[in-house]
Amino acid sequence: MSDPFVHLHVHSEYSLLDGMGRTSAMAKRAAELGQPALALTDHGVMHGAIEFARACKKEGVKPLIGVEAYITQHGRPMDGRDAELDKNRHHLLLLAENMTGYRNLLQICSDAQMKGHYYRPRVDADYLAAHAAGLICTSGCLAAELPTLLRNGQTELAVERLHWYRDVFGLDRWYAEFQEHDIADLTAVNRQLFEFTRKYDLPMVVTNDVHYVREEDANPHDILLCVQTSSLVSAADRLRYGGTYFLKSLEQMRQTFLPLADLPPSAFTNTVKIAEMCDLNLEDETYHLPDIAIPAGFTYQSYLRQLTEEGLRWRYHERADDAEVRGRMEHELQIIHDMGFDVYFLIVWDLCMYAQRRGIWWNVRGSGAGSIVAYAIGVTNLDPLRNKLIFERFLNPGRVTMPDFDLDFPDDQREELIRYTVEKYGTDRVAQVVTFGRMKARAAVRDVGRALDVPLGAVNILAKMIPAIPGKPVTIRDVLTEGQEFFSAELKRRYDEEEYVRRLLDSASDLEGVARHSSIHAAAVIIADKELTHYTPLMRPPRSAITETVTQYEFPILESIGLGVKVDYLGLATLTLMRECTRLIKERHGVEYTLHSLPIDDPKIYELLTAGDVMGVFQVEGQGMRRCLMDLRPTEFDHITATISLYRPAAQPAD
Repeated sequence: MSDPFVHLHVHSEYSLLDGMGRTSAMAKRAAELGQPALALTDHGVMHGAIEFARACKKEGVKPLIGVEAYITQHGRPMDGRDAELDKNRHHLLLLAENMTGYRNLLQICSDAQMKGHYYRPRVDADYLAAHAAGLICTSGCLAAELPTLLRNGQTELAVERLHWYRDVFGLDRWYAEFQEHDIADLTAVNRQLFEFTRKYDLPMVVTNDVHYVREEDANPHDILLCVQTSSLVSAADRLRYGGTYFLKSLEQMRQTFLPLADLPPSAFTNTVKIAEMCDLNLEDETYHLPDIAIPAGFTYQSYLRQLTEEGLRWRYHERADDAEVRGRMEHELQIIHDMGFDVYFLIVWDLCMYAQRRGIWWNVRGSGAGSIVAYAIGVTNLDPLRNKLIFERFLNPGRVTMPDFDLDFPDDQREELIRYTVEKYGTDRVAQVVTFGRMKARAAVRDVGRALDVPLGAVNILAKMIPAIPGKPVTIRDVLTEGQEFFSAELKRRYDEEEYVRRLLDSASDLEGVARHSSIHAAAVIIADKELTHYTPLMRPPRSAITETVTQYEFPILESIGLGVKVDYLGLATLTLMRECTRLIKERHGVEYTLHSLPIDDPKIYELLTAGDVMGVFQVEGQGMRRCLMDLRPTEFDHITATISLYRPAAQPAD
């Protein structure tokens, strides 16, 4: 440890359009500085907590998990809105000392989002006091409660609130926080707060309000603020931070606080003391699968076996006892049980049986179609033996991950299936999943162009020089680097010759990949074995959501901590059209088709495909697939599967 100082007040890109630091870059910089630990305290959210913890551990830096919350004395909106009182909120820095503190952070962040949101996710004082165990708290930044009271001359109330905080968090888990960012009000508050520390014998800690990683990131971060506020960089009265909001070394922090010469050395060493106090492990090797009701006398294993045995008779008739069929069934059931996923198959089976009872069509695609168990219990409709599909592509003991069925439903009935899931398992255990829109190359160029006041026409010309290829993002540097696949000589020439182009592209490149906004995953729904706030913070759902909450962690993080069951509920217009077509056929011609009786070997199907008449046919209606089918001229089902498999980007030539 060459730099005995720890940054405790740090915002990442998940403080959307306010912080710019990627978690991996922050962890790497702390390691370069020789600092033993680093905190993450985003504004009101914990999106990056586990991602950050892993990045820190990779760099040999101890991760500290926290949040810069918003506290209010007024209560929450459901207690009655008051336009003046509701907007009266203050920042509050919280750090998890242990797993109890981490669980309380999950509760606080979720409650602030779900019950206290009024422009910002707010937690009230009573709720905070009830969930303060295991948390370390500071007096916060200039926008926090004590600094605000001191700045407004409300000294008596500041003393009262100080004693409240110390009563709630105890003498060893509350610190007076000092920042210095060349702000006149902040310097004045620091001197008042310093007198408080002397009078009331308060422990002190210095922090930097970190919003980007390195000093040279100040300019792109300034542009990011303009994107957030829809301002021009040239505007005189816009939000500005300045060049001091980065991860500083200990010596730089000491220089920062020279104006407060009486500040004791403990204000710096206490940052390390706090880091040493914190001890939590966010990794979870177990799976948290919900329970499902089954008939008395059965276990999940025996009930899945009975359903499979019955299903084999239905699917294979007299072949159900063939060695190939029985061998495959036993092989799969053993793997499913050994990996602990009997209940997962039953949950998906129950969902499909509900759809069947309601007359809702469904289809399963992906590697799940390789399971004879899924085929037997009616989840899938494709015979894995006849089509030579491999079960281990779906579930493999050598690659322990949650199984994942992608379920297609008619797009006008998808919501019903999700609502059934919520009703069955509980609103507190079912949620849709957050995802983040990030600044891709073209979008970054347009965002930065607006901030720099570059004419829209000129910006669009530059943006269109960057290829937009689905599934293969092309970066600005790819286009400017000679020898790269997507190198553009024209864009490179303009970059070299025109100053505004160079500034625009350099700034856009710095912001490329930064999280710009949050939304919900197009299909994923999580089902847990207990309240979701035991595992993940929750957030308010957008209007497009069906569940009452959305997880703050993205799905790869949720999966990595074994959180519940993830089912992809995909709404497919093709299924809606097929369902309506079969209804009309029955109505007009008296012929009834179901999911199980639709023919796939009628020569007229392949005549249409070969003719390129594929509008509305899922997976093959794109222009490239249409040309491919017209060239290959398929005549049977296997030809279609081979064509799609070979056409997909994942197909690679053998070495």
